[in-house]
Amino acid sequence: MKKITGVMIYYYFVCKRKLWYFSNNLNMEFNSELVGIGKLVDETSYGREKKHILIDESINIDFLKDWKVIHEVKKSRKMDEASKWQLKYYIWVLKNKGVEIEKGILDYPLLRKREEIFLNEEDEEKLKNIIEDIKRIISSNLPLDTLDKNVCKKCAYYELCYI
Repeated sequence: MKKITGVMIYYYFVCKRKLWYFSNNLNMEFNSELVGIGKLVDETSYGREKKHILIDESINIDFLKDWKVIHEVKKSRKMDEASKWQLKYYIWVLKNKGVEIEKGILDYPLLRKREEIFLNEEDEEKLKNIIEDIKRIISSNLPLDTLDKNVCKKCAYYELCYI
């Protein structure tokens, strides 16, 4: 069974079909303009920080402050719930490795905003359920049905789903 990654948690909230494609090694984001913009925002923000800390080959933290605060950089708040749960997952993974993280911060440099994220016991239980559901989704033989939402038209996987 594959390790559950932060990207998988994020895609779980964005689109379960996208999660299935990604987890089955069908990656379409290499040619997405929106993904490219997000990478540019990440690369040009917080230049003094040690960035992209890969832990256990499953989570890639944008940057950490004193091993107490996790920062995740996003270009917009469009997928806010997905971003929050991805960050909560990072906090949870580190907690399970004995690293006590005080909080997470979602940084939106283009908006000049930030949001503090905390993990509670209820979140931990929900994460366990999410992980089980992700395992079920990615082990299925076929992807789930399409969402048919406006966000789909801008998705890197659009052609795979609809054409």
